[in-house]
Amino acid sequence: MAVILQMLVCACLCAGVYCVPQISWLPCQFTDEHVFLNAEALTETELRPRQVVLQFGLQGDPPISPHAVTFLLTASKLDVRRYLEGAEAEQLDCELARYSTEGIHVRWPALGAHGYNYWFSCTIRHSKGLFTVTSFLRQASDQPPPGQQDFRSWPVIPDGEILTTTAAMVIKTQTPIVRARLGSEQKLHCHFDVDHKGANFTAEWHKQNRGERTKLFSHSSRSGRTEGSGVRVKPLSGGEASYTLPFSKISSEATYVCSVSVIPIFASVEVNLRIEEPPRVSISVGPSLSLQEGEELKVLCEADSYFPLDVDIVWYEQDPAASGQRVGAPLPKKLQNILVSSHRHNADRTYTMSAFFYLKASLRDSGKQFTCSVSHVSLRVPIKKNFILTVEEPVSWLFIICVGLTVATLSSVLAVMLCHLYSAKKKLVEKKPY
Repeated sequence: MAVILQMLVCACLCAGVYCVPQISWLPCQFTDEHVFLNAEALTETELRPRQVVLQFGLQGDPPISPHAVTFLLTASKLDVRRYLEGAEAEQLDCELARYSTEGIHVRWPALGAHGYNYWFSCTIRHSKGLFTVTSFLRQASDQPPPGQQDFRSWPVIPDGEILTTTAAMVIKTQTPIVRARLGSEQKLHCHFDVDHKGANFTAEWHKQNRGERTKLFSHSSRSGRTEGSGVRVKPLSGGEASYTLPFSKISSEATYVCSVSVIPIFASVEVNLRIEEPPRVSISVGPSLSLQEGEELKVLCEADSYFPLDVDIVWYEQDPAASGQRVGAPLPKKLQNILVSSHRHNADRTYTMSAFFYLKASLRDSGKQFTCSVSHVSLRVPIKKNFILTVEEPVSWLFIICVGLTVATLSSVLAVMLCHLYSAKKKLVEKKPY
């Protein structure tokens, strides 16, 4: 039995695959398109959302759901499931759509490819943002290419139909959302694969922000021409197209688009870079504050150098002795008389804000702990700064007068004694015979 297990393990390793159950099918949202001419002879597109099944298998396999449209993704050089490793079917969101080649009709240079193909794009996203995978499914057709835009002659797909396809190209990012600190280096991941060797491709990176689109990098494998920087050219031949951002600034926050073109397919994935700089929190008093009863003091809590704007500052008060109780400990009480400043701009485009209150010392508040709690999108837990208040009874005016009179009396007595001592000493000196 042990020998058989060893043989199975060796077979798995030699095949280069993991011996774990693979995803066999996924429910997908299919956005079908119906293109027609309206009454004014203008082209209109009607979008029709439909629920379909993406099924992995072999040609001729029975559908999982006989009454639904089934996209049967058969084996090819590219196995889409390899790009979904580590994810469960319940964690994946699948979207399918028709793909137009914009009137470009070329023979796809892969085994078994015909002169004309129907194309579909399939985008699978991890629900926790771990990756985004977009693949292009090719449905071979024995029909000649249409003499017009392909979307004008797309065939109707009835319910229950099985569309046998293969994956022709895959593009993936493992960093669909990147949260960066100011000054940090970030690697925006992008990888692509094509189902045949020697494919001529163009790989590009663009930055999109507030309607502006800027090209960061471009490389054509056909001409060997490279523009821009941030991507290593040599690994591109193996599909590695990741972009390195050397120094993150506020202006770096944008949507970065990695695109790969292999005629007639244009594939892209988006990486959303978000700058999240946590605040530096300080309060205007030390860990302990001593006041006399009735004395008033402005206490300020400041959150400095944060980005973006989403910050919340709250002051609480609590009895430290009561908070140590295991059962029935009172919750911290939120202070209501808090004044909050507006967001102030710093030179590096971060923000500063403060929240303060006027603390009037009372003996009943002596021993209380006051806490400033600052929450921000960059923080897993709020930053807290606190101090303990000690309130002392004021010294009475009668006591001050008594002390003053006592000091004055003693000073007078001392002065008189010094005068007498000086006079006696002087007389003693005068009586000495010389």
